[in-house]
Amino acid sequence: MHEYSIVQSLLESCEEHARVNESTNVTKVIVKIGVLSGVEPDLLQTAFDTFKEKTICDKAEFIINRQKVVIACLSCDEESTLEKNEFLCPKCQSNKVKVIDGEEMFLMSLEME
Repeated sequence: MHEYSIVQSLLESCEEHARVNESTNVTKVIVKIGVLSGVEPDLLQTAFDTFKEKTICDKAEFIINRQKVVIACLSCDEESTLEKNEFLCPKCQSNKVKVIDGEEMFLMSLEME
């Protein structure tokens, strides 16, 4: 499961941000996961809960925001959020689209004490 290595990297990033901000405790970690990112949110939650023990994030709440796919139509210039994984423009039905969000995972914010 690559979710475990993602969490290890995420915890290292949290520790670095806390150190830079002279914090001793991270209370909330918020991430955004795109539906096309290849990251399984439930496995990521489990991995975070497992590996956060005895780290600066030990008591942190972990919030996952799931990002739907957002496309830009190259035919009509419409930007749309897809409800299904059908890569067609909802306005003109063109399949000439570019994915502009929903493929990545980001650390969105941290709350620290």
